[in-house]
Amino acid sequence: MSMLEKVQRGRTPMPPRILCYGLEGVGKSTYGSQAPKPIFIQTEDGLDEINCDKFPLATSYDEVSGALTDLRREKHDYETVVVDSLDWLEHLIWDKLCELHGVNSIEKVDGGYSRGYTHALTYWREIISHLNALRNQLGMVVLLIAHSKVERFEDPESSSYDRYSPRLHKHAAALICEWCDAVLFATHKFRTQSEDAGFNRKRTIANPIGKNGGDRILRCVGGPSCIAKNRYGIVEELPLSWAAFMAALSQNP
Repeated sequence: MSMLEKVQRGRTPMPPRILCYGLEGVGKSTYGSQAPKPIFIQTEDGLDEINCDKFPLATSYDEVSGALTDLRREKHDYETVVVDSLDWLEHLIWDKLCELHGVNSIEKVDGGYSRGYTHALTYWREIISHLNALRNQLGMVVLLIAHSKVERFEDPESSSYDRYSPRLHKHAAALICEWCDAVLFATHKFRTQSEDAGFNRKRTIANPIGKNGGDRILRCVGGPSCIAKNRYGIVEELPLSWAAFMAALSQNP
């Protein structure tokens, strides 16, 4: 059979692969609990007050890999796998590399010179392989949760500026963000304004929009303030809820 006979035409609808990262306490895990029949693989302690099914807190990379393997091999009715969180999983990967190389820091793995971060990609690709199997073979939604950090971005087309990004090493962040169909930044909605600071100076203050510290939103398209993207053509900003995200998907078939 020639390759031309294998050509695929049209769209191939598949469960979404989502990275939701953002500020502490904004509601990322709650967002995950709203997904269809979720099972959490928890690498950090913080799900006690959320009504959800979860594996015991993972304290090693092998426990995370084992949970994903069991989801692939054993019968269950879960429809979404949630990894909470990626930045804590990254430290488990670093711990494993340190143990294998007999060192006490990822900076010293394989003689240093950032080789440890490169070796870590092998384990990240193993995680992605598990998640691909769950999505492609079992039809599960994949939701990855991470905290955010502020990084300096050197824009070649303009001056440098600060922006939010996932709290991961740049190699891991690039791999995960490329693999995901949607990278969503969870934050509060604010309005900035200038006020007189005296002595002919101005200062900028941020006021929350909405109640209880500001409306919680998802930024779905990247810009100077944050890394974000989606392959679905959905709007730039959504409420932080699974229902709002699915409604946006249904409007962009």
